Amino acid sequence: MRTTILLCRLLLGLIFLGAGFNGYLVIFGQPPIFPTSPPAMEFLQGYLLVLVKTVEIVCGLGLLLNFFVPLSLVILAPVAVNILTFHLFADPSLLPLGIIVFVLQCFLLWAYRDHYKSLLQPKAFPK
Repeated sequence: MRTTILLCRLLLGLIFLGAGFNGYLVIFGQPPIFPTSPPAMEFLQGYLLVLVKTVEIVCGLGLLLNFFVPLSLVILAPVAVNILTFHLFADPSLLPLGIIVFVLQCFLLWAYRDHYKSLLQPKAFPK
């Protein structure tokens, strides 16, 4: 099981790191290395594209380096949901990648679920 978690973490980290760098190529007017979604690039213009791609790079590195993995997964969760829903409803050309990202994200959130128990307390009090 640990090997499966490691492989999923590394794959998700590579996907997000690659997508982040690919997005920065688009931002700087260079041709992307990997296929991109023209509707997504049109939708995410300006600071929002820079913000999302920076988050993907930083959290992708966190996953690859095994550094702040639970935090990276929490930060990437809304990104993964948006990737899936965007490709499901607006641009189905990259839907398989969106499904892969979503499944890996869900699996890793489940694998690291013990790290989130303190976040799911119905009432919390400061110490």
